[in-house]
Amino acid sequence: MTGPTRRVLLVTHASRADAQELAAAVATRLLSAGIGVCAPESDLVGTPLSRVEGVGAIPEDEPDIGCELVCVLGGDGTILRGAELSRGSGVPLLGVNLGHVGFLAEAERDDLDATVERICARDYTVEERLTLEVTVRRDGATVFSSWALNDVSVEKAARERMLELTVEIDGRPLSTWGCDGVVVATPTGSTAYAFSAGGPVVWPDVEALLLVPISAHALFARPVVVGPRSHLAVQLLADSDAAAVLWCDGRRAVSLPPGAQVEVQRSEQPVRLARLGTGAFTDRLVEKFALPVHGWRGAARQRQATQGTDR
Repeated sequence: MTGPTRRVLLVTHASRADAQELAAAVATRLLSAGIGVCAPESDLVGTPLSRVEGVGAIPEDEPDIGCELVCVLGGDGTILRGAELSRGSGVPLLGVNLGHVGFLAEAERDDLDATVERICARDYTVEERLTLEVTVRRDGATVFSSWALNDVSVEKAARERMLELTVEIDGRPLSTWGCDGVVVATPTGSTAYAFSAGGPVVWPDVEALLLVPISAHALFARPVVVGPRSHLAVQLLADSDAAAVLWCDGRRAVSLPPGAQVEVQRSEQPVRLARLGTGAFTDRLVEKFALPVHGWRGAARQRQATQGTDR
């Protein structure tokens, strides 16, 4: 007897009981529809999902997932974890938001039943999101490399000391700052850390990289938006004794010694997100940030413009 020809990877918030209960319900529904279900090994340790017969396990260090979709139940942090697990596989992610904002999520908890039906019917589209490749060098040698979907940040490790760093764009110096750090973000990440640091919101279909200084003591300390092929570098001054740390998506960190150079550029591997609708990104901003749009009469204005043309 052969197993299911279709398989979905379920990724769940590790410490939320409600997410784990929902994952078990989703797994049961998918299995009843003839779709195989697997989950990271750590998600199957003493959880309700582990009690669902037929759910397989994948190792998190070598996730050869072999799935058509990664379904994530949680907030943006859990979706970023799902992106880590599926990195390099080309498998799209579909996030169901159980958190607060959930910019990366495509569906909300109340839509879960309909979302599962759409998964069963393969009724979704896929879009690609630009990602970052980051390399840390010291004395010309590579000491660390990773990637990010949202952002790469260089931050001070101690509150009482400022970082001293020089920012370089395409091989040319831009400025030297005494600051708390700097964020390099994708358009997807423009609503995350870069937004909190004062950066602009960039529509996700724009191909660009953002550079946002954090609390820089300088006359020129504005966010910068550059082209997708630009090469950005952050050089920690060698004579500074302030400790620094590099974060990728706020999940993977490494300490940076004085003199280290952090190089960031567009990665060749995008993240693929499953989409259930074609709603405008403007509507998502309004919903997630609860922006006031009361009194908007766009539809009325459009009718007036059409009537004026017909006269």
